[in-house]
Amino acid sequence: MALSTTAVCPCGSGETYGECCAPLHQGVAAETVVSLMRSRYSAFVLRLEGYLRKSWHPDTCPAEMGLSGATHWKRLEVLEHDQQDGEQEQRGWVHFRATFQEHGRWQQLEEASRFIRLDGRWVYVDGDARVTALKPGRNDPCPCDSGRKLKKCCAV
Repeated sequence: MALSTTAVCPCGSGETYGECCAPLHQGVAAETVVSLMRSRYSAFVLRLEGYLRKSWHPDTCPAEMGLSGATHWKRLEVLEHDQQDGEQEQRGWVHFRATFQEHGRWQQLEEASRFIRLDGRWVYVDGDARVTALKPGRNDPCPCDSGRKLKKCCAV
């Protein structure tokens, strides 16, 4: 799936894709765990399996990425984050919530992700994840955070 560099970045930063996640997808190293996490979310949106594998620790990277065309990522919220980037320890974590629609059902993935520096680059190690079902009504605000009612947004 291709995205114009002038389009709004899927990660929700408010920047264009070309200013935000595209450089990381093209090989620039993420400076922070948050920028890596946002770029990984965008990679799931765009189904960039090669980037996901490259940004995943080799010891924990799964054989199957699960990049289903039935999953439509809608919104990313970074809730908390921290990183230690000293000489002794180079670790970080990001607590996020990602809203998605799969087979017509709304769900949220909430995860506390762990990252380390490996060969000078931040990589995703693993996370504690929980998926919950959402049941928005047609007149409720759309879970994608557009500010519109569901019936006038993603339910169309």
